[in-house]
Amino acid sequence: MTATTSRRVLLAAPRGYCAGVDRAVITVEKALEQYGAPIYVRKQIVHNKYVVQTLEKKGAIFVDETEEVPEGAIVIFSAHGVAPVVHEEAAERRLASIDATCPLVTKVHKEAQRFAGEDYDILLIGHEGHEEVIGTMGEAPERIHLVDGPQDVDRLEVRDENKLVWLSQTTLSVDETMETVDRLKERFPALVSPPSDDICYATQNRQVAVKQIGADADLVIVVGSRNSSNSKRLVEVALQAGAKDAYLVDFADEIDEAWLDGVSTVGVTSGASVPEILVEGVLDWLAERGYADVEVVTSAEEHIQFSLPKELRRNLRNPEGA
Repeated sequence: MTATTSRRVLLAAPRGYCAGVDRAVITVEKALEQYGAPIYVRKQIVHNKYVVQTLEKKGAIFVDETEEVPEGAIVIFSAHGVAPVVHEEAAERRLASIDATCPLVTKVHKEAQRFAGEDYDILLIGHEGHEEVIGTMGEAPERIHLVDGPQDVDRLEVRDENKLVWLSQTTLSVDETMETVDRLKERFPALVSPPSDDICYATQNRQVAVKQIGADADLVIVVGSRNSSNSKRLVEVALQAGAKDAYLVDFADEIDEAWLDGVSTVGVTSGASVPEILVEGVLDWLAERGYADVEVVTSAEEHIQFSLPKELRRNLRNPEGA
């Protein structure tokens, strides 16, 4: 790159925290304020390394399974949702539970319950092993078939091809999901669609935004953790939109200066579980290297907010005195 080459940053908007993540993180913070440490959290409250580390410093203890929580303690369920059996396990251990499941994930759970109750086979489009998928499948394990991409369609075995519905993980790539849906409809013409799109508004908006900046960027930096499905999808979408390179980083110090070779335009965005302070760190890092001209590219406005879990309005430490 020559000294006279124009260097700029295209900053995607919207980016970062969605309403469900904001609600989940505040839930842990409020629980710590209201009930005191320790507060146990089953799985990562959201898939972001910085958020988890920050909450741990405040007194949150993250565990993988319910059995790791001491009997009678307070436990928070993550934004990704849990299967009914997890609620049963919590009750058996006399745990005071706070459910921070994103309301949009809860919507998918209710759809699964309803269609299973109507004796449908449910084709769940999602990634095997993802916490959200595990939780949704737990609502009706005998009726739900996981479809992890178009390549899974031919192997599906269902009871009745005329009584099928598809649902999806909320954090998938919109384009990839519809490719799978199209393939499913080719094989099962009577396939029913959910009442409304399962992919959440924030996932869609962030993908639309990264398409806009990706088309004009030599390099796209996505801020997010590697276990974040929606963040990883943003990298894929950026490359599909025309970006020459795209990388996922948790922090600015993970950026390789070699990525900037020959780059005049850098696109920057962040996944739905990423606090803005991490994006600011990336922008500062780029500014120090000559990319101080930042243009915000806005594709949508977001004003959605979710109310906090009702359990935060009760005295869980001393229910008899509530």
